[in-house]
Amino acid sequence: MPELLARVDRGDEAASAQLMELVYGELRALAGSYARGQAAGHTLQPTALVHEAFLKLVDQPLDRFESRAHFFAVAAKAMRQVLTDHARARATRKRGGESWERVTLDDRALTADGGEVDLIALDDALTELAQYDERKHRVVELRFFGALTVEETARLLGLSTTTIESEWRAARAWLAMKLGP
Repeated sequence: MPELLARVDRGDEAASAQLMELVYGELRALAGSYARGQAAGHTLQPTALVHEAFLKLVDQPLDRFESRAHFFAVAAKAMRQVLTDHARARATRKRGGESWERVTLDDRALTADGGEVDLIALDDALTELAQYDERKHRVVELRFFGALTVEETARLLGLSTTTIESEWRAARAWLAMKLGP
């Protein structure tokens, strides 16, 4: 994958198409899990989310990705940015009524009951968590937005699985407190 990323970085259109073909299924599945949790009437479809995130990815120097897990970690961050930007833009356009998008946090839930979470509030809380504890922030971003396993997250961050599990529990508790019931 690193050689393919380097070719994309040099502007090779065929390599870009090949990369998209390789990662599209996984990115689409991840985007689909976000879309399933949104409230009725959401306007950002999974395909659009994948395409917007992919555009963010190819605008960066792609040869810096060290592994597949690292690529998907950055893709998760791109999806988070796209989702948050979309939710903020939609809230800005609305006048009155509910001014936020919802996503359901499934088995990676940050809430005890797996309920819906205000995406803008989640983004704000993650930004605050990053200032408080960057490592916990990265763990949440990788586990929730990147859908990485504990083992993949540990490998990517160079930490033990026990540490990741501990950081994940602590971050979920902190976010649940911040996001409220």
